[in-house]
Amino acid sequence: MAVGSAAACALLLAMLWPQARSAGEILLSQDDPARLSDVQLSSTLRNDPALLERNAVAALDTGDADLAQSFADLAADKGIILSDETAARVAAATADDRAPSTLAKRFVTGLVVGEATDVASLSGTVAGDLFVFGDIRDMVREGKRLAMGEDADRLVLGLASVGLAVTAATYVSAGGAAPVRAGLTMVKDARKFGRLGAGLTEWAGRSARAVVDGPALRNAVATASLAHPRQTVTALKAAFKAEKSGALVRLAKDVGRVGEKAGTRGALDVLRIADGPKDVARAVRLAEKKGSQTRAIIKILGRGALLLTAGAFNLAWWVFGALLALIGVLSSIKSMTERMTMAVIQHRKRKRALRQLAVTQAQCA
Repeated sequence: MAVGSAAACALLLAMLWPQARSAGEILLSQDDPARLSDVQLSSTLRNDPALLERNAVAALDTGDADLAQSFADLAADKGIILSDETAARVAAATADDRAPSTLAKRFVTGLVVGEATDVASLSGTVAGDLFVFGDIRDMVREGKRLAMGEDADRLVLGLASVGLAVTAATYVSAGGAAPVRAGLTMVKDARKFGRLGAGLTEWAGRSARAVVDGPALRNAVATASLAHPRQTVTALKAAFKAEKSGALVRLAKDVGRVGEKAGTRGALDVLRIADGPKDVARAVRLAEKKGSQTRAIIKILGRGALLLTAGAFNLAWWVFGALLALIGVLSSIKSMTERMTMAVIQHRKRKRALRQLAVTQAQCA
């Protein structure tokens, strides 16, 4: 029975061990986004080594050279070699994406349209916001809707209000607040173009409502004019509650740091999956360690790249089950050892008794 129990527990342990080991690594890595993503990616790539190449090809087919390059960088980091054809396509697409004419075109698009999709267009959008044109435009538009009782986007309104103050700080600090300015621009554009996650939208909306004084804004909007930007900015700033803007500024700073490490599109991907400012703060830690690989990691793992999405209780059960199986093996081995030892002792006692009996019989004879 002891031998059979040991064999059964050993078989169970062998079946549970891979899952338990993976669950244990994930539990130990839950506070480190970079390590957590490495553990999950290693497991995923063991089951599907061609995953990175397929995603790189899919990104190329959709015209996203930046994402394709991110998958190529991740493959190189994991020691996976892409096919010569895919590698050549990625290199050609990246070169075309970074061509001066393409960058200039996207810069103008960002400046005029106000949509940031990469570094070049973000530069144009930030340039427009640094000249306060973009923020004034957004505040006047949403402020007029608010004053007229229409549906106004209070989040865009709040972000534009904070943007005016941050722009002034950027000039005073000789560009020291530029990452915050870029982060605000990305959050605002993500909201305007439907790229902001639902959870983050809800949180940011609550924070934005607190930074705008409604009556003061209505008065400012009534006299606003892009022909007189200085007077307009002064009036709009009067409707801004700077003491209430700390949370939005911290969010913008984190988004700007992600953009510096992972690129503008990487920051926009984070804003799409983030459920709140804590997710963005964790994304900063991921981007600082993974850099250009961040987009590929988020594409594969989603929000799971930032935090533990699987139930910790379920993961703990895998570990607990493996520990029970291990205890079963050790207990069975202990029982088996004890019984074998007792059998040996009893055998020796019988042999000793037989020898003594033989000696006694010989003496009697």
